[in-house]
Amino acid sequence: MRAQDYSTQEYFVQRDILDELHLDGVARKRTQSSKPPLGERIKDSLRCSGPRLKQAVLGCVPVLSWLPRYSIRENAMGDVISGVSVGIMHLPQGMAYALLAAIPPVFGLYTSLYPVLIYFIFGTSRHISIGTFAVVSIMIGGVMERLAPDSDFPILNGVNGTETVNITARDAYRVQIACAFTVLGGLIQILLGLVRFGFVVTYLSEPLVRGYTTGAACHVTISQLKYLFGIKPSRFSGPLSQIYTLLNICQLLPETNVAELVVSLVALAVLIVVKELNACYSKKLPLPIPIELIVIIAATIISYFAGINNKYGVDIVGEIPSGLKAPRVPNFSLFSELIGDAFAAAIVGYAINISLGKTFALKHGYKVDSNQELIALGLSNTIGSFFQCYSVTSSLSRSLIQESTGGKTQVAGVVSSVIVLITVLKIGSLFEDLPKAVLSTIVFVNLKGMFKQFLDVPMLWRTNKVDLLVWLVTFTCTVLLNLDLGLAVSIGFSMLTVIFKTQLPRYSILGQVPGTDLYLDTDTYEEAKEIPGITIFRSSTTVYYTNAEQYLEALQEKSGIDIGNLLTQKKKRDAKQKRRQEKEKKRAKKEEKKQRNMNGHLSNGKFSEESEKNQSMELKNGMLPTGMNAHHQGNGVAIITTETHANGHVSGQVNWAYQHDGNMSDSDSETGCHDDNDTTTQTSHSGDVEKGSACGSGTHSIILDLSTTSFVDTVSVKMLKNMFRDFGEIDVNIYLAGCQACVVEQLERAGFFSESIPKSRLFATIHDAVLHIFKNLCLTDTTSYDLAPDVSCSTKM
Repeated sequence: MRAQDYSTQEYFVQRDILDELHLDGVARKRTQSSKPPLGERIKDSLRCSGPRLKQAVLGCVPVLSWLPRYSIRENAMGDVISGVSVGIMHLPQGMAYALLAAIPPVFGLYTSLYPVLIYFIFGTSRHISIGTFAVVSIMIGGVMERLAPDSDFPILNGVNGTETVNITARDAYRVQIACAFTVLGGLIQILLGLVRFGFVVTYLSEPLVRGYTTGAACHVTISQLKYLFGIKPSRFSGPLSQIYTLLNICQLLPETNVAELVVSLVALAVLIVVKELNACYSKKLPLPIPIELIVIIAATIISYFAGINNKYGVDIVGEIPSGLKAPRVPNFSLFSELIGDAFAAAIVGYAINISLGKTFALKHGYKVDSNQELIALGLSNTIGSFFQCYSVTSSLSRSLIQESTGGKTQVAGVVSSVIVLITVLKIGSLFEDLPKAVLSTIVFVNLKGMFKQFLDVPMLWRTNKVDLLVWLVTFTCTVLLNLDLGLAVSIGFSMLTVIFKTQLPRYSILGQVPGTDLYLDTDTYEEAKEIPGITIFRSSTTVYYTNAEQYLEALQEKSGIDIGNLLTQKKKRDAKQKRRQEKEKKRAKKEEKKQRNMNGHLSNGKFSEESEKNQSMELKNGMLPTGMNAHHQGNGVAIITTETHANGHVSGQVNWAYQHDGNMSDSDSETGCHDDNDTTTQTSHSGDVEKGSACGSGTHSIILDLSTTSFVDTVSVKMLKNMFRDFGEIDVNIYLAGCQACVVEQLERAGFFSESIPKSRLFATIHDAVLHIFKNLCLTDTTSYDLAPDVSCSTKM
């Protein structure tokens, strides 16, 4: 039933009940939902029961929850086809991305095998493909260039007496670094997952991740140019290393190996053309053409029979041992040198993994556990490192193939692992004559998706320039400052944009839409009209220590109330009045003394004493001597002044102030709604409301809409207290509206509410506060504001 259907009295009775419920609701809710003591909660968490144990095991090992219910009829065919397709992609990508990590290609095949099986057991996403990825590989490659450069492994060439690189020793040490890097990153991921720190990825916004991966793609491209042109540029590290490397490559272009360049261009052309055909006819082809595997096989055959390595000096992959290596403990002594890079790779790998996982989960209607994903990825890295694998994450290209070819579960990952296992055991050694230039072209082609992210720039320019700034800063820092430092700077800048957004919110004055209880921004909506005498103020963000001062400044600017100036004027008036009172008192004492002396001569002082006693009795009874008037100011102050006649003669000599004893009710003290016989007080207060004499702007009430505030800190609480105090001194009442329950709790804990700031100033909605103000002001002409129901002072509550 609408509020208009009630009588005015019934409406306010129910309104008071609702207000009371609002004020006490937090305390009741806290009582009802009070948590048991910490000791009981710890004891309860340590209790073990059958259902709880089952739930814990299924949560830690998700494969046990879905594998027993696996439907062979519905899922098997799609998973097998998808697994074979992804397995074929694993072979060239594993070897190519191993080159990015600066380790022998066979270790890329190992990385495409073991971690996939681990994720099958512990992962929660059904469609992502775990394995090698360009961004993580290039991050590891940067560590290799720093800790194990070629210059650290010289060997004397016995033929011509020159120094060359001991490739065997270098690769062995780099594998140790890669394994230590991987196990450290995996342990970090597991630790973060156990402490439920999966939300950390929320600080990596989509523009940041896309800008970072685009910058990493530039790193990958520059690192592979040496294989494309067959040159050997110098090694650079630190900030601007990519710029130095690119300049050095340009200087070495005259030394390009033409045969290697031809191989690269031919392979690149074939890969691009066939991949575009796959994209154009994806709906008509049952499976995408495995062009990467075809190119690898063809290039290996041509290289073997043409002998391009011996004749033209084309760099090839080299020895690929058959079989699997025995597990080995990583070198833990390298942890101190790898901690920063490992942490960065762990966060980036998880961010890519969870973003892809949630994308597919949303598309297919299931849930991905962010913390379990962190643990699953950490276990894949940690266990894989003992089998000489390097850091893994999900690949966008392989995940899209796994999903588009009919993959329904991670059984597809097991099938792809079988394909890789067969290759490692039986046919891996057949790829020893594969040119590295072909692998580099495979890397180039798979970077297409990342380079397409440059299209984000015009899109973000049209939609959100702050996100565009984050994208550009992240990309620039990643390219110029390298991957680890660039990520740190990018995250810091992204956090600063959030802080700046809270420091530069939109402040607005709200007005009522006539005939409704809607209050909208008057600058945006023409229908919204301000209510005379009432200022409704809203901030678009949470009020806390970084913007509390701006909040107060914006309120003064929007409402036209300069609180500092008004308080200064008030102090000056009070000081001037006090000086005048002191002068009047001194003058009164002199006159009294003079009068007493004169009367003493006439009647020996009897008349004077009797007159003084009578005057004291009149003041004690609340009566004023003849010729004195009472003028009520704000805060219960009454000014006693003398009466001035037309001829300028002043009757009486006393001008002083007194304070009420504080027994006035809250509504009386706020609004001046007194007894009808107290005409002096009513007239004085209504004059303040109508003329705005208190603050000079006609505002007698301010409603702060805190519906956008999600928390308050000590600074904002102190600011609100000062606002109540300062505005109260100039006879402007402050009200709070729309506070969330958690905000009310925080205000209570901070001791915000007191006798000077009662809970009667807190309202659930803006409309409640407006009706309360009109009710207490006893304004009879509320119909002009189109409020429902009409408020009338004549109604007896």
